Amino acid sequence: MAGIRWPPEDAEISHARVPTTADLISDDDRSVAADSWSIKSDYGSTLDDEQRHVDASDALSSGTFRAASDYSSDKEAPDAEVEPSMLGLQSYWDATYADELANFHEHGHTGEIWFGVEVMDIVASWTKTLCADIAQGRVNNLVDDVGSQSAEQGATDLSGWSVLDVGTGNGLLLQELAKQGFSDLTGTDYIEGAIDLARSLADRDGFTNMNFLVDDVLETKLERQFRLVMDKGTLDAIGLHPDGTIKRMMYWDSVSRLVEPGGILVITSCNNTKDELVQEVENFNQRRRTASQDQDACRDVIFRYISHVRSYPTFMFGGSEGSRVATVAFLRS
Repeated sequence: MAGIRWPPEDAEISHARVPTTADLISDDDRSVAADSWSIKSDYGSTLDDEQRHVDASDALSSGTFRAASDYSSDKEAPDAEVEPSMLGLQSYWDATYADELANFHEHGHTGEIWFGVEVMDIVASWTKTLCADIAQGRVNNLVDDVGSQSAEQGATDLSGWSVLDVGTGNGLLLQELAKQGFSDLTGTDYIEGAIDLARSLADRDGFTNMNFLVDDVLETKLERQFRLVMDKGTLDAIGLHPDGTIKRMMYWDSVSRLVEPGGILVITSCNNTKDELVQEVENFNQRRRTASQDQDACRDVIFRYISHVRSYPTFMFGGSEGSRVATVAFLRS
C-alpha cells in the first residue's frame, strides 16, 4: 500500500508503535527544516541543478501527466499523495548518521537496516536470481537487450556485473550482494556520515574491495555507468522532500544516465506499489519521447518493466490487497 511505513526490525521493540516525525526530530531540527527548501552541502545540493529543476517544473505545469499515485490496478481509488516529511531533508539524515556513526564507534552497532533484515535478504537473493536468469535468456526474450555474455558464464560468474547502490546508507545491502557473488560493488550517498559508516562496517566485516563515495544521485558526479543499479528506499526519501514531485522527476533523469544500456535498475519502495512504480517509469519515458527531436528515439523507451518480487507477505486493508514493500526491476534500453 502506498504511504505505509513501519519501524525497523528489532526483537525488543517489535510491538512498539510506529514513531512519528515529532518523536524523531528535535526542536533544533524543526528550525533547520523550516529553512530547508534549498538543501546544500559540499558534496552536492539537491536543488542546485537549476536547469533540470526548471525542466521538471515545466513538465508538471504542462498537465499532460498524472501523478504516479493516481494509478494502481490493485486499488479502486487512488491513494492521497505522500505528505512531505523530515525524512526527505538532508538535515535529518546528517543528524541520523552522525548518531549511528557515534554508536558504531562506541558500541559496534551497525545502525538501522531500512525495511529490515528479511527484506534486504530477499532483495539480494532475488536480484542474484534475476541477473542469472537474464544472462541465460530466461526472462521474456531479453537476450538481445542484455548483451552477448554466454549463458554458462552469466549463470556462474556475477563478478562481471558492475553494481551501484544509490543512497547506500550503511552499505549492508552491498555486503549481502557480495555474499551472493557480486564483486564490482560501489555505494554512494549524499551524507558523508553514511559513507564513513559504510566504509567502517565493510572494513570490520572483511569486505575490503567495496568502493564508497559521497555523491548526490540527483546531481551525480559519477562518469561511469553500471550494469546493475540498486535503490532501497532512496526514491522514497526523495519523494518525502517538500519538492518531492519535482525531485522524483530529476531522479529518473539522473539514474537513466547511471544504468548502462542493457543494464538493470532494481527499486525497493515502501511508499509505492509495483503498479505505481511502473506508471512512474512510463511517465518518464513519455517525457523523454516528448522532449526528443530524434524520430527514432521517440519510438524507444528508456526503461521497461521486467519483473518484481512476488514473495512478500500481503494483507487486506480497506477491501484492497497490498504489501508493505515492493521491489521492481526495470531494463535500460
